[in-house]
Amino acid sequence: MLPSQKPANPNFSSGPCAKRPGYDVNSLDLSVLGRSHRAPIGKKALKSACLDTARILGLPEGYRVAVVPASDTGAMEMAMWSMLGERPVDVLYWESFGQGWATDITKQLQLKDVNIHSADYGQLPDFTQVNFDNDVVFTWNGTTSGARVPNANWIDANRKGLTFCDATSAVFAQEIEWQKLDVITYSWQKVLGGEGGHGMLILSPKAVARLESYTPSWPLPKIFRMTKNGKLTEDLFTGATINTPSMLCVVDYLDALNWVESIGGVTETIARADKNLATLEDFVAKHDWIEFLVKDKVIRSNTSVCLTLDLTAEQVKSVIKLLDENAVAYDIGAYRDAPAGLRIWCGATIENSNLAALLPWIEWAYHQVKSK
Repeated sequence: MLPSQKPANPNFSSGPCAKRPGYDVNSLDLSVLGRSHRAPIGKKALKSACLDTARILGLPEGYRVAVVPASDTGAMEMAMWSMLGERPVDVLYWESFGQGWATDITKQLQLKDVNIHSADYGQLPDFTQVNFDNDVVFTWNGTTSGARVPNANWIDANRKGLTFCDATSAVFAQEIEWQKLDVITYSWQKVLGGEGGHGMLILSPKAVARLESYTPSWPLPKIFRMTKNGKLTEDLFTGATINTPSMLCVVDYLDALNWVESIGGVTETIARADKNLATLEDFVAKHDWIEFLVKDKVIRSNTSVCLTLDLTAEQVKSVIKLLDENAVAYDIGAYRDAPAGLRIWCGATIENSNLAALLPWIEWAYHQVKSK
């Protein structure tokens, strides 16, 4: 028997993610459209994107924020190409995107003195093996595995190297110890439900010092360049951009930031994601045919939640198809390189009522497929 209620919003994709509750594109301030991003009106909007981000996240004094090209990937590659190579590197990965950074470092940048610490999907590597005399590259939240760093206690406060953190599925949803991080990247399309194509790059004073004291041996594309004549291009962190951004995406991001403030700030967005995870944990605890890919609750993500079913990979695809056909959940299949299963986005823009309405449909779809 079909469940009686459907989610009001069936968008549970892990990126681009659901828009904020109550979102209406017609409410955006579109006065910047058709204007130059270098005009006062455009620079003001971009400057707000940088400064409001720093204020709302509570970044330490001296940390700088820039809007950069090509989403989180662009921000991470911009940072790695500009700053790595000064000293050996430790790379940690436990899912596909972190593995991609390791590939960039070893195959593209072709750095030789690299230590790789890896773990299977659903687990984390041994952090005690990390050498903080080296630069350290890692993801805070494994978007495709559902495993996250529980805290930054393992990071040496007196480190000699820089810490590079891809935090795209964690920012605005998880407690992050900013002072332990020197380079932080994320994209608008994750926890805030913003539009794609733009990345956010956050630099500590220590990262800025690296940029101003070190020049890599390889050529840097124009969109990666953050210094001029050995000095940081400060304009990048006050509203200038290297290339032309979408101003529609910028005002959409500002709308998301305003929403965060209106509901109580980052404390509340974290609480919303935690509540969504708790709802899934309660559901899983009551059914023996579904499990979390991440067994250890301490390292379980509250945004990109990955689940496995006691079904074959083809049967899982059938479950996903049924949910899609009934317009109750779109785009919730596991990442293509991850174990077969479901990946349900539980970030702050997901209303808990919609998640609760989805769960009976998952149970229904499972039994429909299992009984065949």
